[in-house]
Amino acid sequence: MTTTLTRTLKLPSLVLFGLAYLTPIIVLGIFGIIAETTGGAAPAAYLVALVAMLFTAHSYGRMAIAYPVAGSAYTYVRRSIDPRVGFLVGWAVLLDYLFLPMVIWLIGGSYLTAQFPGIPIGVWIVGFIVITTLLNILGIKVADKANYVLMAFQLLVLVFFVALAIGNVVSANGAGGLASGQPFFNDTSSFATISAGAAIAAYSFLGFDAVTTLTEETINPRRTVPRAIMLVALIGGGIFVAVSYVTQLVHPGGVFEDSASAASSIALQIGGELFGAVFLAGLVVAQFASGLAAQASASRLMYAMGRDSVLPKAVFGKLNEKFHTPVANLVITGIIGLIALFLDVATSTSFINFGAFTAFTLVNASVVFHYVRQRRAGQQLNVVSYVVVPVVGAVICAYLLSQLDSNAITLGVSWLVLGIIVLALITGGFKAAPPEMTATEKATVEAAA
Repeated sequence: MTTTLTRTLKLPSLVLFGLAYLTPIIVLGIFGIIAETTGGAAPAAYLVALVAMLFTAHSYGRMAIAYPVAGSAYTYVRRSIDPRVGFLVGWAVLLDYLFLPMVIWLIGGSYLTAQFPGIPIGVWIVGFIVITTLLNILGIKVADKANYVLMAFQLLVLVFFVALAIGNVVSANGAGGLASGQPFFNDTSSFATISAGAAIAAYSFLGFDAVTTLTEETINPRRTVPRAIMLVALIGGGIFVAVSYVTQLVHPGGVFEDSASAASSIALQIGGELFGAVFLAGLVVAQFASGLAAQASASRLMYAMGRDSVLPKAVFGKLNEKFHTPVANLVITGIIGLIALFLDVATSTSFINFGAFTAFTLVNASVVFHYVRQRRAGQQLNVVSYVVVPVVGAVICAYLLSQLDSNAITLGVSWLVLGIIVLALITGGFKAAPPEMTATEKATVEAAA
């Protein structure tokens, strides 16, 4: 008998999984960077990013209906456009997985350095890497209940932060101070700065599409998964806009002593020493847990690709005999994490957003390709849903991609060129279809769970 996944998940479970994957408290982790980039219009940047994500979420929903199996951008583009293009999308997504732990450790290190200025940030980053790598090598798994507790703790810290911020604004400017257009547009912001901020703000949305990988475990996936994707993007974006709005009211403008750890100073301002300590602890714990899961996911993704011979099997497709974990892959992600010693938060988040925007743009395009194929086969699909909306989504995502940090674009393009070289090698000069990464999706979900 063939073992299959059991369909047990309903809409609330999928939405909760997606929101937990987003790590909502990250909106405060990078608030200073976005406020500085936009000239004090952080919520406007999140609003633009939310619009882009909603269009893209719609496209993910259309593809989840067309292909109701555990999938992702790689699967959708491979089946709708071309296996080779699908490989390059998978390669771009690999960029996110490989460098996401680095960004997480860098953000955590930035906040700890601000709190303990006598200790260099490199010490914190190396500490994060060593502890996280050792735990992942030993095979530590975070239980589902721990994920629920972490999610609840994040939301609790966010609720207290927002409540204290509102109290601070009302105390200083009265109830009327809560209604202001300044956080969305002011004398120091512009469409260009807000667009650049939105390109960074998209980092907070990374993983909103993760629910598509649970399609085979979802009841009535053709209906449930598209709704869950849209709700995760909408609820997550709503949280990001609301939190950044009240935070921007407390601290108008985009000038900070240290933008990389600005929210910690604001927490101290609105809640005193006690809440400042609680906030720092909450952010660092969330970053540590996220780093643990992100590194596990990256190592499992590389292992699956090595096992499928997409990457060299001798290096990436092996498990340690004692711990039954991909030790070499974990060490590689740890070494990559050391790059954080030479980057700032803005450049590093832009770097991994290159992979995300590339994937998002092509998922939107894949819906149009799917529409054309179905029409040739004699099936009529809604033009607005399968052409107009995805085209708008592709244009927005491509535009935000162009607004990324120039260093990030250079690094991202270099990564894609390397992917083309790898593709040429494993396909005999593009003559054969690349190996299918069928195990990749499940491996990633298992690691993330």
